[in-house]
Amino acid sequence: MYERKILPNLNCGLDLIGEVLYGKWKIRLLWFINEGHKRPSELQRKIPDATRRVLNIQLKELEEHELVTRKVYPVVPPKVEYSLTEFGKSLVPVLFTLGKWADENEDKLREVIMKRFEK
Repeated sequence: MYERKILPNLNCGLDLIGEVLYGKWKIRLLWFINEGHKRPSELQRKIPDATRRVLNIQLKELEEHELVTRKVYPVVPPKVEYSLTEFGKSLVPVLFTLGKWADENEDKLREVIMKRFEK
């Protein structure tokens, strides 16, 4: 797995949240786990564009940041479930607010994003 060689710059809250949520699928993972999709296979179905490997890496990082917990059941084949910690649950209203802002500005956001692909 990738090892960072340079320590991140953590001078303010935006740096901290960027460090914790940096990753293409982390916000979606948190949202879907909050909605009750706890098994890796369920999360994979909800985010089909992501590879299982990338999802596992990002779930591990969310676990290291104490936003999710991983429970392994002692059965064959192994069963794994993820759930939000209390710390992770405290982030859900923020994610909801971000999603609401994006919904309210959907046309503008699509316009500026698609401009990047027109060049």
